[in-house]
Amino acid sequence: MEKKVQTNRWGSRKKIIISSVTLILLIAIIIFFLSGLPFGRVVYVTTNGSGDFNCDGVDDQVEINKALAYVAENPLYTTVHLKGNATYIISDSILIGSNTVLEGDSTAVIKLEDKSDWPEYKPIITQMDSSGNHDITIRGFEIDGNHDGNSEKKRGAGYHNLIHLLDSENIQVHGLYMHDSHGDGLKVTRCSNIQFYNNKVYRLGHDALYVIYSSNVEAWDNRITCRTNSGLRVYNSNHVKFYNNTINSEGEGGAGIQVQKDGSSFIMDDIEIFNNLLYETNAAGIWITGYGSKYSKDTAKDIYIHNNRFYKAGTNQGADWAGGITLNGFQNTLIENNLFDGCYGAAIAHKRVMAFSAPESGYTTIVKNNIIINTQPSRTAGKGYAILNKLNNTHSFILENNCLSNNAAGNYLYANSTSDVNVDKGHVEQVANNESMKKEFPWSEALSAGPQ
Repeated sequence: MEKKVQTNRWGSRKKIIISSVTLILLIAIIIFFLSGLPFGRVVYVTTNGSGDFNCDGVDDQVEINKALAYVAENPLYTTVHLKGNATYIISDSILIGSNTVLEGDSTAVIKLEDKSDWPEYKPIITQMDSSGNHDITIRGFEIDGNHDGNSEKKRGAGYHNLIHLLDSENIQVHGLYMHDSHGDGLKVTRCSNIQFYNNKVYRLGHDALYVIYSSNVEAWDNRITCRTNSGLRVYNSNHVKFYNNTINSEGEGGAGIQVQKDGSSFIMDDIEIFNNLLYETNAAGIWITGYGSKYSKDTAKDIYIHNNRFYKAGTNQGADWAGGITLNGFQNTLIENNLFDGCYGAAIAHKRVMAFSAPESGYTTIVKNNIIINTQPSRTAGKGYAILNKLNNTHSFILENNCLSNNAAGNYLYANSTSDVNVDKGHVEQVANNESMKKEFPWSEALSAGPQ
């Protein structure tokens, strides 16, 4: 009897062992099979007949959209790659879906057709789903907005934005050459987790990056030449970092960086701007404005501007908002360790620009440990002050330990300091060219501000 029980137990154990081994082998076979599948595969688009989808130079968005739709419908594929050396002429928008990379060789060009009859706000690239997409990457190629081929359109009026995404998240746009459009480079509306970096942006019809009602935004290592409006702009958005960018103008455009709060509907209390070079901008290097209906100062505060270099910012003699930094309507803005050299009108000014009037009063801006030198007169923006307060009834400056020299109109108008230091004309330039002097210079951090 005991022997029979032992035999039955062994039989049960044997079945369990065989079942376990079989299950393990089955799992191993499945894993091996799946690992051999081409996850993350690339779909190629060309103009020479060698791609998975092939364009002919007419309505090329048709083939590009077929490739993007294929990736969206087949999760083992992630990427559409535009092969160069080629120009893809489009007559309708390109539509990108979730979990998708649209990339290309640096010699691949997406170009808007001549004499396009597109309506306002129709972009060159946008999302597939009107309610929003996620995890979108656009990188590596050139987008030509063909401004001159559509010269009948008005710049800055919503025509031909290069990329516009709405209600989307996890967006990366990098390594692009974006140029000659009537509208924005990348425009995002009600989006989150946006990264815009390592792009070259030249003479667009509006902003290079325009962020509206969005959050968690970073822009870095971009080279931007403005034509019609700003380089980097945020409107009613928060949790923003702009750094390591180089922004200029060629006699046209607005501010290098623009921060804009309209009314009480959105909190803006986490914005940092640092280590940028803003030179020869048409208007202010940085323009900050809060306006509209009454809002709590807790919803417009604590912008941190540091370690930037402003060189000859505000070249337009007819722009009363020219200069290094022009601001109103934000509380407790901290401006420190920046270098302002040769700005027009004023290096830092409280001003109302156009109709952008801040509600109520009691706004304070802290300015400390900056170098402000060689400020130049402007016909409309000021006589060349280091610090200019044209809103002295509603706004005030706290000035601490700034290094001042050779500012055409003097150091202050409706502002004062007991701790700022005046140095001789040319002293800062002398220190900058002498390593031993630089080490002992109290404002050495500001002296090395901006991309080197």
